Amino acid sequence: KSQLQSERKDWEANEVGAFLKKAPERKEQFHTIGDFPVQRTYTAADIADTPLEDIGLPGRYPFTRGPYPTMYRSRTWTMRQIAGFGTGEDTNKRFKYLIAQGQTGISTDFDMPTLMGYDSDHPMSDGEVGREGVAIDTLADMEALLADIDLEKISVSFTINPSAWILLAMYVALGEKRGYDLNKLSGTVQADILKEYMAQKEYIYPIAPSVRIVRDIITYSAKNLKRYNPINISGYHISEAGSSPLQEAAFTLANLITYVNEVTKTGMHVDEFAPRLAFFFVSQGDFFEEVAKFRALRRCYAKIMKERFGARNPESMRLRFHCQTAAATLTKPQYMVNVVRTSLQALSAVLGGAQSLHTNGYDEAFAIPTEDAMKMALRTQQIIAEESGVADVIDPLGGSYYVEALTTEYEKKIFEILEEVEKRGGTIKLIEQGWFQKQIADFAYETALRKQSGQKPVIGVNRFVENEEDVKIEIHPYDNTTAERQISRTRRVRAERDEAKVQAMLDQLVAVAKDESQNLMPLTIELVKAGATMGDIVEKLKGIWGTY
Repeated sequence: KSQLQSERKDWEANEVGAFLKKAPERKEQFHTIGDFPVQRTYTAADIADTPLEDIGLPGRYPFTRGPYPTMYRSRTWTMRQIAGFGTGEDTNKRFKYLIAQGQTGISTDFDMPTLMGYDSDHPMSDGEVGREGVAIDTLADMEALLADIDLEKISVSFTINPSAWILLAMYVALGEKRGYDLNKLSGTVQADILKEYMAQKEYIYPIAPSVRIVRDIITYSAKNLKRYNPINISGYHISEAGSSPLQEAAFTLANLITYVNEVTKTGMHVDEFAPRLAFFFVSQGDFFEEVAKFRALRRCYAKIMKERFGARNPESMRLRFHCQTAAATLTKPQYMVNVVRTSLQALSAVLGGAQSLHTNGYDEAFAIPTEDAMKMALRTQQIIAEESGVADVIDPLGGSYYVEALTTEYEKKIFEILEEVEKRGGTIKLIEQGWFQKQIADFAYETALRKQSGQKPVIGVNRFVENEEDVKIEIHPYDNTTAERQISRTRRVRAERDEAKVQAMLDQLVAVAKDESQNLMPLTIELVKAGATMGDIVEKLKGIWGTY
């Protein structure tokens, strides 16, 4: 190490010094997007203090190099393009189109009323039904959404949080109705409510009952859905709200710790549920930083689960994640350049070892992506998987002095933030105090100033700008018959159900909700089978829990 350091000093003084006199560097100091200083070059001296066992081997603790021993040599990541608009039938057509194009998993976006627990005919839903996602009020909508799709073969992801347990109940009810073995169903509900209070702001109830719902989803799934991921602990939205990549990583693990604490309080051992915990991260613009972030996250998670929670099963220490390219980086100016941004972000997700990937459409700065944009996004993944050769070797950037040094630096900083959260009273207390929200807002503000000044380059926006007056782009149309079609089905379900039975079950739900030791899932499944709407269930519980 000392020999390398003195050699570097000599190089700085001679070769570098002489060169700088002729041609100065582009700036005094270089940083990653997340503000980590970047040296001119890296050598073995920079990773001399990283223990070799921390780098390890793929599929072996601490999983820095990948959660599985063969990674993409066995099967490539799940190509899971998100879709959602209009009614269940409308989105079902898009799902089938994407599956025909080679997609291997389904991901679902819901409209704002569904996300917030309102039925489509509620006054709050006016003008929003099916506009930025699919509208789901009843089990009949779920049947339309997943018509003719074999749920034992295709995994289904639902991007939904405050009302996630009701969507999961509908999915289970549909599985039972079709006679599936529930242990063969795979997929996830996002369900990560804590990041909503931190970043995305889609919540219904106060924090305590919301966390209890997450606990109930995890414990129910651990016992009844062996292959199902009952939560997708999400850094993506923390990043899209403006956080740094480091904050995204650390705050997500702070939320993980809270959930694991809640579930273990029920008496369930960590090894009974942790193998099915899943994560969702963004792949941002700084290529090597993202790779290092993903590798550090796996290492930190493994250490937290083993050392803090006493996990003994390696499956409980394996961080598995879905990744999405960064929507916040997409621009309206020169929008086809978004294809290049997305390709590089997708590549860093793959080199970082993602299990599942969504690539954004080039037109998403305008509207919901068109079929053409989604096909291009899917082809981007297929080219990386089939043509580039990067899937043939596991963790090809492992051993890079820069990537290893940055991975270790990330690990150190993540644990520093987690320690600070602990010292200040824990995640929930800090959410209530607005601490996370302030950290995210401060970094977002800094980033906005850097874009404004040109210090953070954005091609087409503050560099290489063109005058684009008449932008010709095909935009995904909003079908004005959506609300009418959706509401008529919801009203039909209400008219045909046994009203007295539904009301009696809703009263029973209140009793279950008041008893902290009970699980909300079984009765919710029975309720949706009986024709209860999402709004019926959500409104009933507002009566005892209130809103946030």
